[in-house]
Amino acid sequence: MSSDEIAISARNLTKSYRIFDHPGDRLKQTMSLGLRKYHREFTAILDVSLDILAGQSVGIIGRNGSGKSTLLQLVCGTLKPTSGSVKVHGRVSALLELGSGFNPEFTGRENVYFQGALTGFTRSEIDRRFDELASFADIGQFIDQPVRTYSSGMFVRLGFAVAVGFDPQILIVDEALAVGDARFQQKCFRRIEQLRTDGVTILLVSHATEQITRLCDVGILLDGGKLLAVGSPAAVTSQYHSLLFESAPVVSRGADQRARTDTAGHDDYQSGERFHLRPAYNPSEHRWGNRHASIIDFALDSRDALHVRHIDRTTAALEVRALVLFHRDVKRPIFGLIVKTKDGVTVSGVNTVGQAELSSPRSSGELVGVGFMLTPHLLPGDYFLSLGVAEGAECEPVPLDRRYDSIHLRITGQTNQTGIVDLAPRITISRHQVTRAPNTTENVPASP
Repeated sequence: MSSDEIAISARNLTKSYRIFDHPGDRLKQTMSLGLRKYHREFTAILDVSLDILAGQSVGIIGRNGSGKSTLLQLVCGTLKPTSGSVKVHGRVSALLELGSGFNPEFTGRENVYFQGALTGFTRSEIDRRFDELASFADIGQFIDQPVRTYSSGMFVRLGFAVAVGFDPQILIVDEALAVGDARFQQKCFRRIEQLRTDGVTILLVSHATEQITRLCDVGILLDGGKLLAVGSPAAVTSQYHSLLFESAPVVSRGADQRARTDTAGHDDYQSGERFHLRPAYNPSEHRWGNRHASIIDFALDSRDALHVRHIDRTTAALEVRALVLFHRDVKRPIFGLIVKTKDGVTVSGVNTVGQAELSSPRSSGELVGVGFMLTPHLLPGDYFLSLGVAEGAECEPVPLDRRYDSIHLRITGQTNQTGIVDLAPRITISRHQVTRAPNTTENVPASP
């Protein structure tokens, strides 16, 4: 691989901080000349090595405190590594945090010119770009007010406009888009898609895994400052979900699904699970949970057809049935279903939270059937279904068995629509008379 193909290269990158328990300990450390230690070491990034190719869109995910922001600051050069190296090839624009790089006493206009100058643009070049940049930020008269008076939304608007407005070769965004309103977020995502098309390298940190799967070519998972995984966004986000609940996947991707149950008394299922034997089963599923219950079988039924793999879009109803075997007593079971596109975008999700009649206590050894009746208002394409059972808790539900993307459903048929969902559109056309406005040659339509 030539150096021209690599935009960012990190080798054994480590960043550590000294943590002092008392303010006076910092002075003691200086006076001790290194003979005594008055601090603790905290390592935010530990021995990270990776290459990011020019033009790649890379999503970085991880739990809070995993080192995501530190890694971005090392790439941007706002932090120096304790050891190791990072090389960046290209002009970097970064939106790391609210107001970063802005002088709070300067107006928005002054900060735009200041940032443009730092990037290497002349005043005349900034003049030519300013109106477009100000229009993108859309903060009105506040562009001429000190940025210390800005709300968090205004900060993000101006910060993103500056980051994308000076022809970045590498764009770095750290969770900032979560602050903007829905319309501005949509505008930002459209701009990011355009930058991807233009071959800009993008590093995006987000806790929204759907953003990672939709916008990125590669996913990176960090935890405790260490690089845990680099791969496809779908695989990396699945591993991240497992990590959130501090539980390793009980069944790896592509592994043998014929795990024997440890609960006797059910003749049909004593020989093991049947989930993997069904026609619509996806062997690349991602599964995790504490296995206090197991989803051991499923069925896709449509009209009079059982265990279907695909349905016509005119089908009136689809039933997704799951069979759950409880290995321990569970006071408040929660059953759920999620439907996603092949790109990982959630189309719909439903669960039994708040429905007491569907979440009654279950005993060890009990076998429970759960049915989800759906009207599939979806356009033709490939969709993936996820099934899950969890136990309700005061804070977060505890996953018992989650089988993500375990069912592959194909919807067929003809349509002149685009998108994902069939909204059953009706198109009407009306005829209007054209009248001549008095004392003018202009034609105006009559009121309907």
